[in-house]
Amino acid sequence: MTSSVAVRRVHPAWWVAAVTFLALVGAAAFRAVPGVLIDPLREEFGWSLSTISSAIALNMALYGLTAPFAAALMERFGIRRVVVCALLVVAAGSGLTVSMTASWQLVVCWGVLVGLGTGSMAMSLVATVTGRWFVARRGLVSGVLTAGGAAGQLVFLPVVALVDEAYGWRPAALGTSAAALAVVPLVAWLLRDRPRDVGAVPYGGTAADDVEPVRGNAGRVALRGLADAVRTRPFWLLAGGFLICGASTNGLVQPHFIPAAHDHGMPVTTAAGLLALVGLFDIAGTIASGWLTDRVDPRLLLLAYYGLRGVSLALLPQLFGTDLQLSMVAFIVFYGLDWVATVPPTLALCREHFGARAPVVFGWVFASHQLGAAAAAFGAGVVREATGSYDAAWYGAAALCLVAAGLSVLVRRAGPAAPGPTAPRPAASTAAAPVPAAVQDAAVTEAVTRG
Repeated sequence: MTSSVAVRRVHPAWWVAAVTFLALVGAAAFRAVPGVLIDPLREEFGWSLSTISSAIALNMALYGLTAPFAAALMERFGIRRVVVCALLVVAAGSGLTVSMTASWQLVVCWGVLVGLGTGSMAMSLVATVTGRWFVARRGLVSGVLTAGGAAGQLVFLPVVALVDEAYGWRPAALGTSAAALAVVPLVAWLLRDRPRDVGAVPYGGTAADDVEPVRGNAGRVALRGLADAVRTRPFWLLAGGFLICGASTNGLVQPHFIPAAHDHGMPVTTAAGLLALVGLFDIAGTIASGWLTDRVDPRLLLLAYYGLRGVSLALLPQLFGTDLQLSMVAFIVFYGLDWVATVPPTLALCREHFGARAPVVFGWVFASHQLGAAAAAFGAGVVREATGSYDAAWYGAAALCLVAAGLSVLVRRAGPAAPGPTAPRPAASTAAAPVPAAVQDAAVTEAVTRG
């Protein structure tokens, strides 16, 4: 056994992170679909933009609301089982759209099935993997894994646009199903639930950092995590900021940038290419944000991210045109760098305040992100139909981003492994002897399980 350990050159945590990244890429294939296929669906079925936007809004809401329950399910049944099931549901939801004939079927496929599937392996998966497998480099790894969604958009968005243009929207929808199915064998083969499963310890940690899984009812754990979190000020500040984050990215820009550009005479393939470019720079921006989160006050990072995002959205209506201008390219580059750069510092602040329950609590924070996205996805469609322009939606989102910047700086810093509200506190006589992080996390986990 000693010799096998000696020749192990790559810590198994990195293999788990790599497979998780690929799973997130495969699930993200669907994220490229709505923005490209809105116009084809309107032309073929005659559905209104509000009707299609309602399916997208339901998808985004379930994408977020599923996250905390998915985190609890991963504790109960393991990461691998949950991720495999989630990928199969995504593939089914996207694939079944090719046979739909009524708008309610779009709502079921795009909204319910794909929303539940993608939500089961979104930010809750990132939080769970980084929390279980890493002690060192958590910020960097969370940034890399978060970039998996952007990588999926980068890979599939121009492909979906080209396939739709050449062969129609049905082959494009089937292609996203195939992408999700392709990742299933890799997940079943290589993804492991905990370091102890392969005779290892978390990267940069010890065996004490590999805490026992929560064995309680998954729904009860998720709801108890919410019940405890809502009693704290940091939760509301982080959730409020993340609600605006979702509204200004996934809810507004992702589904409505292409139709808005098309309103100004820009070809759909050009607009899709620009949105894919957002995905390219999102990878770099999120990884860089993870690296910075390990070194800089996360609150200051969020202040900068939200503030600059608001300024850029306020400028966007003047940048649209029939021709591609350098100013639009500059917007795309910046917005890509800023797209989900908010995730690593937000996750870091959740860890500070909620300890071992951070994956579940972050799931609820992410739920607010997707509720904001859902509201913006539907609201922007209504604004466009009512006014004939998306301008009011861009300006409204810009103002909200400045509010999010203010909320971020109001979050107080806690210790590097702060216990949650239900964790036992040391007596005054023992205050001089700090409780190790692993012991705190185990105590929180036990308290949540008993609850």
